[in-house]
Amino acid sequence: MDALTTALKVGASGLAAQSERLRVVSENIANAQSTGKAPGADPYRRKMITFAAELDRASGGSMVDVTGITRDPSPFQMEYQPGNVAADDKGYVKMPNVSPLVEMADMTEANRSYEANLQVIRQARDLISMTIDLMRNQ
Repeated sequence: MDALTTALKVGASGLAAQSERLRVVSENIANAQSTGKAPGADPYRRKMITFAAELDRASGGSMVDVTGITRDPSPFQMEYQPGNVAADDKGYVKMPNVSPLVEMADMTEANRSYEANLQVIRQARDLISMTIDLMRNQ
């Protein structure tokens, strides 16, 4: 039964990590066109999430932990938009370093990982239920 409880904990930590990852990706997509508010100001900078495996000493399971959310240091793209309030004296605006294509791929991967962790929890729950049923019938 301890192994099944550990599987539940591992699955839950994976769900929490992927949920946070989906939140970060959603924020990036929502701000893909967010420019600065003043001429030459920096726009929204893409966020990246990092994970690490953490050993849960009580159960012996390897849990997923969000170790940080950092800013992507890649350069901003410049677009010619002379009417934009964030345009510099030459009419160029710094655009966020967010690629919707990359974010959609990241969202798909996070969604699949979330579903896989959810399946682990369902399987562990079903096995716990079957074990309890077996113990009752003895």
